[in-house]
Order: sequence, then structure tokens, then C-alpha cells
Amino acid sequence: MKLILLSFMVWVASCGLAFAEERSLIVNLTGVKNSSGDVYVELYSDPKTFRKSALATNVIKAKAQEGTVTIKFTGVSPGVYAILAFHDEDGNGVLNKRFGMIPTEGYALSNNPDVFGPPAFKDSEFEVLSDKELTIPMHY
Repeated sequence: MKLILLSFMVWVASCGLAFAEERSLIVNLTGVKNSSGDVYVELYSDPKTFRKSALATNVIKAKAQEGTVTIKFTGVSPGVYAILAFHDEDGNGVLNKRFGMIPTEGYALSNNPDVFGPPAFKDSEFEVLSDKELTIPMHY
């Protein structure tokens, strides 16, 4: 009986360790219009900080290239996330907007939601339980 209980406890502990392991997340941004500037991919885990670049869970910047740009996040804990990406063509480090709200540079959101007004985390959220790959189209 003690051997069975010990075996069960070891199994439960190993399941917990497997769940705590970090994952990788690959993001393919399609339809990048040109190779000017950089592409930023911002990963968010908190709806309250969504769209606030300085508060993103992780941000990766890569050289823009026409067509598809692939970004890989490593060390992603299992959970719910959303992605906001943009093509910073002029190299100023931010997504330029007309009237403070209409993007004038290319942007992309996970789940590719139809957006009328500021995008919401819930419309772009996805779950990471294992390694994951997303393909997200850019909008210009």
C-alpha cells in the first residue's frame, strides 16, 4: 500500500512539473508590405495592459521584410495571451495613428478580429498549453 501511495505521489508531482514547463510560441506575420523599418510583436497576458506597449509581457522586434516575418517567443508559461503586432515603417518605435486611434502603419491582432474602435483583449485571446504556432495577417 505504501508503494502504491508513493508511486501516486511521484506521478502527481511529475504532472505538476510538466504543466509548469515553459512553451514556445511562433508567430508568422503574413502580408508585410515592404522591408522598411521593423516589425514589433507584443505579447500580452493581462487584459488591463493590452495595447500598452510598455506593459506587454514580452516584445520582440525584428527587421521587416516583404511577405512573411516569423517571430519566436520562448519561455512562455501556459496561460491565456493576446498579440498586437505592428510594422514600424518609419522607425520611431511606435504604431503611428491618425487622430490618436486609426493606425497609419500596418498592424495585426491574434485571431484577426474585425475591429471598430480600440481592439479588446477578449477578441484576440488564445490559450497556450503546449508549443503553439499562429499565422496572423497584417492590415494596412
